[in-house]
This record gives sequence, C-alpha cells and structure tokens, in this order.
Amino acid sequence: MGLTVLDWTIVVVSMAFLVGVVSMSRRYMRSVADFLSAGRTAGRYMISMSQGMSALGSITIVGMWEMNYVAGFSLRWWEFTMGVVLLLITVSGWVLYRFRETRALTMAQFFEIRYSRGFRVFAGVLAFLSGIVNFGIFPAVGARFFIYFCGLPQSFQVLGLPVPSFPLVMFIFLSLALYFVFAGGQIAVLVTEFLQGILANTVFLVLIVLLLFIVDWRHIYEALTAAPPDASLLNPYHTSNVKDFNLWYFLIGMAGVIYGKMSWQGTQGYNSSAKSAHEAKMGDVMGNYRDIPKWLMLVFVPIVAYTVMHHPDFADKAAAVGAVLKDVGSPAIRSQLIVPVVLTRLLFPGMMGAMTAVMLMATVGTHDTYLHSWGAIFVQDVVMPFRRRPFTPEQHIRVLRLAILGVCVFIFIFSMIFQQSEYIFLFFAITGAIFTGGSGAVIIGGLYWKRGTTAAAWSALITGSVVAVGGIILKQIDPAFFINGQQFWGLAMLSSSIVYVAVSLLGGRRTFDMDRMLHRGAHAIREEIRVVEEVPQKGWRMLGMGKEFTRGDRIIYIGAYTWTFAWSVVFVIGTYINLTTGASDADWMSFWRAFIMINIVVSALVIIWFAVGGTRDMRDMLHRLRTMTRDDRDDGSVGADAGALREERKEVP
Repeated sequence: MGLTVLDWTIVVVSMAFLVGVVSMSRRYMRSVADFLSAGRTAGRYMISMSQGMSALGSITIVGMWEMNYVAGFSLRWWEFTMGVVLLLITVSGWVLYRFRETRALTMAQFFEIRYSRGFRVFAGVLAFLSGIVNFGIFPAVGARFFIYFCGLPQSFQVLGLPVPSFPLVMFIFLSLALYFVFAGGQIAVLVTEFLQGILANTVFLVLIVLLLFIVDWRHIYEALTAAPPDASLLNPYHTSNVKDFNLWYFLIGMAGVIYGKMSWQGTQGYNSSAKSAHEAKMGDVMGNYRDIPKWLMLVFVPIVAYTVMHHPDFADKAAAVGAVLKDVGSPAIRSQLIVPVVLTRLLFPGMMGAMTAVMLMATVGTHDTYLHSWGAIFVQDVVMPFRRRPFTPEQHIRVLRLAILGVCVFIFIFSMIFQQSEYIFLFFAITGAIFTGGSGAVIIGGLYWKRGTTAAAWSALITGSVVAVGGIILKQIDPAFFINGQQFWGLAMLSSSIVYVAVSLLGGRRTFDMDRMLHRGAHAIREEIRVVEEVPQKGWRMLGMGKEFTRGDRIIYIGAYTWTFAWSVVFVIGTYINLTTGASDADWMSFWRAFIMINIVVSALVIIWFAVGGTRDMRDMLHRLRTMTRDDRDDGSVGADAGALREERKEVP
C-alpha cells in the first residue's frame, strides 16, 4: 500500500514550511556560540520540547516499537519505578545544573577545565568515535522505514538505469538535515525541533485514538493472553522467558539513567543552549510532562501491531504483512519493520501522510542534531586544542560545517556496508558504552567530588571503553554470545566507577577549586542568576526548589512529583496484590485500559500547554538573538586561567 496524492501533499507542505523556518533563522546566527549553542538564549519549553524531539528520530521510534512488540505492556510496568528515579534526577538538577554553571560549550571543554588538555582531546576522540559508529545505522534504519511504510519500489529508473531506493532515500533526508544545520546551526535545530515536537505529539495522540476504533480492547486482550507461558505481555510478573528486554534490561537501564546523565553527547548542543542554569534545570523537569504523549504512542502502537499479527480476526492483514516482509533476509531488519508495515494496513489516506510527515521530520531532526553534535565535538575537542592561533569566527564556522559534512559522508557509507545483527537498542547500548561506559564516573566525579584526579579520569574512561569494545568484538564473532549489549554496558559502568574512586583515593589528598569552576561565590555571574527568594522555606529546599523558584516553578515541580509518585503508589499496590492474592489477566487488562485512557487525557493538556509556553519562549529567544551583543572570544577555547585553576589544587588538612 503506497501513499496517495493527499498524503504526499501533506509531506511536501510540512517540509516546505520547515525549510522556510530554517531560512528565516539564518539571519540570527552571528557567532560561533550561536552556531554551537544558540547564543545560550533558550527557555525551558524550547529546550524541553526540542531536545525531546531530537531524541525521537525514526530509528528511536522503530527501536521502541521493536522492543515493545517483544515486551508488551510488561516493561512499562517496571518503568513506573524508574519514573521516581528520573524525577529525582531532574528536580535536583543532577549533573545538568552544575554543567551549565561551568559555561562549557561541550563536555570535553569541561574535561579540560577540570582535568587536563590531553584528557580533553582523548575524551573528544573517544566520544566522537563512539558517536559516529552509534550514529552509523541511523540512515539505514530510517531509509528502510520509509521504503516499506511509503510502499516505495526497491529501485527507480533514471535515464534508463536502475537506481536503488535505499541510498536515494538516505541521500534525500541527509541533504535536508545538512541544509538545516548549515543554515542556522543550533538556532535552526532548536526552532525546527520545537515545531516538529508539537506537531508530532498531536499526530501521535490522534493515531492512538484512531487505533482504538480500529482494534478494540477485546481483540487486544485475546491476542495478548495467547502469549506463551512466562512471556506475558500483560502481567509483568510472568515474564521470565522474555528474551533481552526483561527485568535485567530495565535495572541496568535505570542505573544508566543515574550514572550516564549527560554522558551521551549526541545532543550536546542542548546541554549549553539554555539562557541560565535554572532554565536548563526546569527544561529537564518539563521532560516529565513532555514525554507523556510520546511514551503512550511507543507502547500502544506495537501492542496493536502484535494484536493484528496474532489475532485470527486480522489474519488477512497479517498475511499481507508477511508477504511484504518475506523477502527481507535479515531477522534483525525484519523485526524492525513489523510494526511500520502493520500500520500501512490500518491507516487511511491523510493519516498515512501525517505519520509520514512526522516520521520524516523526526528523521531529519535527529540527523541534524547528531550531525551538529558530532561535527562540533570533532572541531571543538579534537582540532582546536592543537591550534596555537585561534580561528576567526568565519573560519571557525566554516570548519564546523566541513566537519559536519564529513560526519554525514561517513554515516552514509557506514549504513551502506554495515550488517546489523542485534536489536536496535542493544546496538545503541554497546556502541554508546564505548564512551558512556566510563564517562559517567568522570563527569559525576568532576562535578561533585573535589578529590577526583586526572589520573582517575584517564583510568576510568579507558576501562569503560575497553569493556565496551571487547563486547562489540565478541558480538561480531559470536552474535549469540550469552552477554548482550545492555549487559556489557552495565559491566562498563560498574568497572569504571570502581577504578575512578580507587585511583583518586590513591592519588593523594589534593583538592580542586569547585567554586571557581562553577562560577559560585566570588566568581558568580550575576546576570545569569535571578533570585526570587533569598532564603527559601525549608520545605521547598527539601523538594529541590531553591532561591530562583517562582510560584509557577513550584507548581510545575509539585505537578511532576504528584504524577510520578501516583504511578509509583500504583506500582506498590499492584506488587502487593500480585504477591498475595494474585491478579488475573483480566485484571491486568483493566488496569492497562485505564492507564491508556488517563494518559490520553493528560496528553491533550500537555500538548496545548507546551505549544503556548514554547511559542512564548521562541519569541523571547529570537528577540535576544536580535538584540544581544556577541563576544567572539566565546568559542569553546579554554584560556590560561584553566591551567591556573588546576594548579590551585591544595592539600586536604
């Protein structure tokens, strides 16, 4: 089933609108800091929605659909406990607040300030290599999605010669992504991702409601209860035979959320784009609301697809899906395409076009964000530390664009030749761990522990990368190796943390001047701190609300606490019932039905709220960019004062 004229019209108009927005943003990009971090002018709604959308490329959607098709509702149950962890991380400003206080444009710039220039280069190289290998499969997964979802032929005739669709589709959306990031840098990325995020959440909500009319709860219940014993898609306590995406996957992921905060540099531009540390912290908290429509769609759509593929009432549609996928040779690739192909058999013209437009926006958005991040990291953290004379602003932006182009060429070639053998998210875990396996210890230790040493940073980062690279080699030699990508990531985190602490304690009792690095006390930058209440009430401080919090900020925090802890209470009650009297599949189905309905209502409110708040933020950001004075020295370089700062270590009495 292909797209109709109406569908293609929706796609073309949507992308034309974004191209127009990008062209408009070019006039605001006037400095290196603008290109890298939007001049540090973004408010909480822009940061939150844009960053959420940048992480939701077609590869992420396909990967989550693939995972939830295997795990069903069960994995979402365990994520209720992760919600508490995520909330505590965001409301405390864990890592993010302190990093923004350093005013570093990249994580490796912070590493030079905190540790050494040599370590900055090493970390920059490692982050870059980890990132582009991880990024390497993005175009391939995106292209396969569009070919099968849009019903495109495997090749086109051009001047009488066959041109394969796979590289052609990759070339088209990579070209769009390049234009976006070349034209306006991080400014264009922020503005377009925000607009795409509002549209995507709206389409996701409409999709969920529509699917509820096409596939009713009776069909879903009958399909899910037919799953094999101990591989339940309804009851999370009967999942011992669920392979890969099980309780261990969740537990390692939860540890990684704490340990790996800001370790992954694929969206590094957002880490330094907020107009203040407080706005960065609030943007992070807003993610607790922003993701409600997204997570609802990512869980419910694969459940519907599973129902279609396993319920006898949809046998004709399941047969049609099987016919489309029968020629896909790789089991890993076939698993990625099941849910998208099922949707092509359920959606009508117009909705197909809307979903295609959203998926194309998500694809272009993730690619322009990652192209920007990895190109910037290469220039800022690998090239610049070796230069004796700084770039002029024009040279700097030109080199950044060349690096971004180089990343684009690499991922195009990588996607053409790499043979994927694992689930998408397991591939993400193991390739990302090349850097994130050790960097979490280095980041947390550097921001929170004055005893952390440069030798410890080197040792931890090397340890984490060795474990991860060893995992990649083993999985290539033996894809059936008993430790999967997620578990290798867990091993990397544990071993690097132990090494960082041990080496730091063995390195003497010297300490680091944290106040100067974090611009606190005598080193504070007053224009970035807006004090609302000099001495906050004790109760508010305990909840993570300090002197910069307005009444509206407190309402946002209390709402996040209430939403998250309500589901945590549900988790505790459900666990108690399951361990005592037990719950039937019918009970679990009733619960999941109520869960979906509640989230549909809340999603509608969230979409309206973020659209209003984000529009205000965007207007404010563009005004700041139009009127602010630039400093050409603000280009990510670390001056001689960083060396002096490191020399000011002193012995602990």
